[in-house]
Amino acid sequence: MTVLQKKAINPVAHLSAEDIENLGVELDAIREQIIASRGERDAAYIRGLIKTQRTLELGSRAVLLASLLPPAWLAGTAGLTIAKILENMEIGHNVMHGQWDWMRDPAIHSTSWEWDNASPAAQWKHSHNELHHTYTNVIGRDNDLGYGIMRVDEDQRWRPFYLAQPLWNLINACFFEYGIAAYDLELGLNLTKRRRRDPEFRARAAQVLTKIKAQVKKDYVVHPLLSGPSAPTTLVANLTANLLRNLWTHSVIMCGHFPEGVETFSRRSIEGETRGEWYLRQMLGSANISGSDLLHLMAGNLSFQIEHHLFPDLPSNRYKEIAPKIEDIFARYGLTYTTGSLPRQVASAWSKVIRLSLPNGFLDEVTEQPLATVTRLARTVAPAPRREPVAAAA
Repeated sequence: MTVLQKKAINPVAHLSAEDIENLGVELDAIREQIIASRGERDAAYIRGLIKTQRTLELGSRAVLLASLLPPAWLAGTAGLTIAKILENMEIGHNVMHGQWDWMRDPAIHSTSWEWDNASPAAQWKHSHNELHHTYTNVIGRDNDLGYGIMRVDEDQRWRPFYLAQPLWNLINACFFEYGIAAYDLELGLNLTKRRRRDPEFRARAAQVLTKIKAQVKKDYVVHPLLSGPSAPTTLVANLTANLLRNLWTHSVIMCGHFPEGVETFSRRSIEGETRGEWYLRQMLGSANISGSDLLHLMAGNLSFQIEHHLFPDLPSNRYKEIAPKIEDIFARYGLTYTTGSLPRQVASAWSKVIRLSLPNGFLDEVTEQPLATVTRLARTVAPAPRREPVAAAA
């Protein structure tokens, strides 16, 4: 396995092929233990959470009927924000992973769930479950979190376009549900003149537009109108709840795949990849967030991103239970279990976004020679104007 990032020490160089396969055997055993122990406790957890989320959403929308009053607006907006986060993160994301399919409940099944998001469930399941989780952090194969438009590794050739990636990332965070929909459509690949005409792409684009229209109608037309005189303030409440949900979701996912210490991989590194090597790539390509049970719930238990990427179809409420066993495996195999508090991981991820928007070594050079380094960068971004040839004298 080749780690793409330029490092003096390869973090897996000390592992033999036998070590990696033994690691896979241990992880398979943990997976089987959880599968064998799934039962009523887990079913009660997801059913209770769905009931709580729906009650909170309905109650918040009822409070927003009086959103002309500032206390009602604040309470309703806060409740609606929390309800939307729970629906997307701990419920929708995990149900669509098939984590609860074993219950055989058609109302809580990956084949029937449609979430409160701009991206249609079927397209999200393909791009996320089938592509992202298969090709985690493989440059050129995994376009999750803007990998298609951002520089995510020092080995990627720097271009002036990347100077704007902190801005792209901020815009993506604010409109994250639409960014996910664009990612599901692979817009960067499909907006060429030839591909735009492809019937399959046109059909998928039409599905996305239909879903977006339904979401806009629900949040920005129907619910505000139902509020009567409070329609304008309810509209603002819905806008605010969606914005906060997008920012929170983006931050959690950034923390899971982008902080310092998370590896990226070349396409060549996964050729002939074994089960053990796939597990190892998930371990190196993910990071956790430490915190309270409330944080884990609001993060959809993606605060246990390492455990989620190892076992994406196990019930999310079990990740905390197996995390100590996974951390022990990291320690015994000499690997770094990347984790940290939410502020630390968010800061680390944004620092990496900013650092990689600049040429390699720029921050070190600008400290030593600020004027010369900035001047060189400016010339790269804006080359000297072309000079017109001077006509020869007669």
